Amino acid sequence: MTEPSPLLQTMIRAARAAGDRLKQDFAEIATLEIQHKNGPADPFTIADVRAEQTVKSILSEAYPDYGFLGEEGGLVQGADSANTWICDPLDGTANFLIGLPIWAVNIGLQRDGEIVAGVTYVPMLNELFRAEKGKGAYLNDIAIRVSRRQGLEQAILSVGIPFMGKPRQEQFHAEMQRLTPRVGGLRRLGAGAVDMAYVACGRFDAYWEQSTSAWDMAAGAVIVREAGGVVTDTLGRDLNVMNGTVLATTPQLFHPLLNKLKPVDAI
Repeated sequence: MTEPSPLLQTMIRAARAAGDRLKQDFAEIATLEIQHKNGPADPFTIADVRAEQTVKSILSEAYPDYGFLGEEGGLVQGADSANTWICDPLDGTANFLIGLPIWAVNIGLQRDGEIVAGVTYVPMLNELFRAEKGKGAYLNDIAIRVSRRQGLEQAILSVGIPFMGKPRQEQFHAEMQRLTPRVGGLRRLGAGAVDMAYVACGRFDAYWEQSTSAWDMAAGAVIVREAGGVVTDTLGRDLNVMNGTVLATTPQLFHPLLNKLKPVDAI
């Protein structure tokens, strides 16, 4: 096992601290006031806000010059323009609010435009995924690798379904028509950070989404890559976490999946 660097240790400490508080809030869901950012399908609570404050406080104390991009608070520029934390303090809020334990604290570090470190902590399952560029990927300190399953017919895929208010519904319907007769299974967890972590440890063979956010995919990008996977946008181009699409998969499924994810206007 490669010991996490001091930087990664700080990220882990921040994720665990936020997760511990979220577990308390999860036990008291009925007392939380639910608000909405972009319509009724996009909820958040004080739990999201407190978790982001916890993460930001711990990271900022250790690295005061780094910028911080959070789902709840937006972008705060740092004196060190090369380094920016990208955080989703509670990925899977809708799951959280219905008592489903599939949600995560997601922290990535972007350096000069590249994600170089990531932590995805799933508190209710006691699973902490971590990776740093060039140092491998780990689940609870055990090295992980992407799946070796061959062919779409063996593959278990996960997808972000565009719910109410999300664009590209027609694209999703086309993807399902192309893929459902040809794959071993399809899943939708409702937490992209967990989907990507599951690709990294071989539970899923791929995850993609056509309308997602930087904080949902940043940590997973380095975790999947360090586990031997491929991460691009859904057109197969170099990943830009600000561009809203992501494909995380195994090397052997990358090109077959790209073919099935072609834009509807290209068919």
